[in-house]
Amino acid sequence: MDISPGIDLTGVRNVFDDVLRLFDGTYPGYDRIQTPYHDLRHTLDVFMCAVRLLHGVHLSGKQLGGEEIALILASALLHDAGYAQQSAEAEGSGAQHTRTHILRGISFMEKNLGKWHLPPAWDVPLALIIRCTDMGHHLSHLSFPHPRIKLLGQIVASADLVGQMADRAYLEKLLFLYLEFKEADFGNYQNTHDLLKKTRSFYELILATLDGELGGIYHCLSRHFKATLGIDRNFYFESIERNIGYLDRVITLNEDEWLSMLKRHGIVQTFQQISSNSATS
Repeated sequence: MDISPGIDLTGVRNVFDDVLRLFDGTYPGYDRIQTPYHDLRHTLDVFMCAVRLLHGVHLSGKQLGGEEIALILASALLHDAGYAQQSAEAEGSGAQHTRTHILRGISFMEKNLGKWHLPPAWDVPLALIIRCTDMGHHLSHLSFPHPRIKLLGQIVASADLVGQMADRAYLEKLLFLYLEFKEADFGNYQNTHDLLKKTRSFYELILATLDGELGGIYHCLSRHFKATLGIDRNFYFESIERNIGYLDRVITLNEDEWLSMLKRHGIVQTFQQISSNSATS
C-alpha cells in the first residue's frame, strides 16, 4: 500500500481466502454461510470501507503502521465469521447465532492464527477490534492495552456501520435483516414494516454512535476521496443520507405500497419467495 511501502499482507491474504471459503462452502468441516443479510457482499463492503477509511485516517495525521493496517484488514474480514457453522452443528441459516456471532468469530480467529501465519500475540488486539463491532456493547466496557488498539477498533466498527448503510440496496436488504432477526428471535420487530419504520430512529442512534464513542472517524473518508479522486466529499455518508431520505418518503405511504418502492436487485421477490417457502415448510 502507498501509505506503508513494503507491508507484508500474506497473512491477511490467507484470512481473505478462508473467509471466501466460509461463504462459498469449501472451508473444510463447515457449511456455507447462508445468512441473507450478513452475506459475502456485506463483508466485502465493510472490508473496502475499512481500506478507504484507514487511508483517510492516515492522511488525517494519525499515521498507521504496517502491523496496524494488517490488524484492521484481518478484523474487517473476520467480524462476521461467527455466523459460520460447523457441518455437525449446521441448522438454519446461521442467523440463530446473532447474539453470539462476535464471540464465535473470535473463537474461529484464535483457532486459525497459526494457520494464517499471523503472530500469536495478535489474538488479543484482533479479539478487541472484532468486539468493537458489537452494537450491544460500548467501547467503554472494553479494556484496551493501548489507545492505538482502540483507534483500530473505531475504524473497523465505523466501517461496519457506514459500509452497510451506504449500500445502494440497503433498504431492500433490510427485508433480509428482518428474516435474520426473526430466525434469531432478536429485536422484537413485529414485521418488515415495523423494522423499516424503526430504521429512521436506528439511523439517528448510529449517527450518535459514529460521532460519539467511535470518535467521528468516518469523516476521514472525505480525505481518502480527496486524495484519490481530487474531490473533497464523503461519498459513503452522502449515500447513507440518500437512503434515509428515500426511506422517509417510503414510510409516508400506505404500508401496502412500501414493497413496490423497493426495486433494487430483485431483493423483494427473493424475500417473498423465502417467506413463502418458510410458511409452507
